Amino acid sequence: MKDLSFDTKAIREGYRTTQEQEHSEAIFLTSSFVFDSAEQAAKRFSKEESGNIYARFTNPTVDAFEKKLAALEGSEACVATASGMSAIFATIMALVESGDHIVASRNMFGTSIVLLNTIVAKFNVEISYVNLGDLSQWKDAIQDNTKLLLLETPSNPLGEVVDIAALSKISQASNVLLAVDNAILTPALQNPIALGADIVIHSATKYIDGQGRCLAGAVLGSEAIIEQVSAFTRATGPSLSAFNAWIVLKGLDTLSLRMKAHSDNALKLANWLSQQDQVEKVHYLGLESHPDYALAKTQQSGFGGIVSFEIKGGREVAFQVINATEMLSITANLGDTKTTITHPASTTHGRLTDKEKQQANITESLIRISVGLEEVHDVINDISKGLLV
Repeated sequence: MKDLSFDTKAIREGYRTTQEQEHSEAIFLTSSFVFDSAEQAAKRFSKEESGNIYARFTNPTVDAFEKKLAALEGSEACVATASGMSAIFATIMALVESGDHIVASRNMFGTSIVLLNTIVAKFNVEISYVNLGDLSQWKDAIQDNTKLLLLETPSNPLGEVVDIAALSKISQASNVLLAVDNAILTPALQNPIALGADIVIHSATKYIDGQGRCLAGAVLGSEAIIEQVSAFTRATGPSLSAFNAWIVLKGLDTLSLRMKAHSDNALKLANWLSQQDQVEKVHYLGLESHPDYALAKTQQSGFGGIVSFEIKGGREVAFQVINATEMLSITANLGDTKTTITHPASTTHGRLTDKEKQQANITESLIRISVGLEEVHDVINDISKGLLV
């Protein structure tokens, strides 16, 4: 269905009805599948014959989600995982060996950095960190043993970006894989593979689900790359359950509509925050004042729903602003229909060292808002209660 538009693919791609002729996608809640004969079982396990075997690595509902997301991202293949972090870990463990080197953005989700420093490094993998948008740092950091460039763009929570196409040229020149976490924008607003990335990683827990109902992740890329990642997930088991796959599969149906609405609300909130005396600085890519605004417009079709701002007064005042809200959800999750608010320095990036926070510009005065789909004036009114404290 290559000739179909994004919104149509999001609804129609990836699923084939069963003999029951159901209209909505079915959930296959089973741990295993039966075979017609011992011979067929042998052929399935040896890959001489395609078909379902065991739900850790074959399930029709999970397969439908993988096919639909691959169609939307424009990738050859996809493997679904139990969470976004398991997707990142599976990518690294499948493609990087002991003695290899990873170059990563220091402007990433805090747990991604913790994973690299505390788990991946134990396997004798060297890790270097660079500033996301500085192409010269990426180029200079590549070594003979560099295997992977790892980043998220836009970054969480400050919305920094890197020129994906330019970075792809750097990675290809050194025969290094480029992996982009696309959870903040989703394929509705950005397609890293079309810009030259080798791998796209998702925390489908966020906008792809869109309602905070479950955990899910995904890795996308060429057939050759995903075959390696799939081999790792099959052997180690960070699999996506059929029920969670069904939830995120249905989330894709409305992804484009929701991302446009998130972006519209976020821009209105960012403009309002920019006019408040108590606010020191607003971080939102959709503002022309953002240093990466022009670059973002060249590789994104929207700016997403994450707005961060720095309040005058540090952590104490930031906590006062957060605690004064009555409608907003104080939670570290993002991508929900409900607007959420958090203090990154003590939550999502709380396990980073003071030096790492400083390098990533995560200050004690920073507040992150994942703007939901409520009437944005109600969101503004709720935040204003804290600014009046």
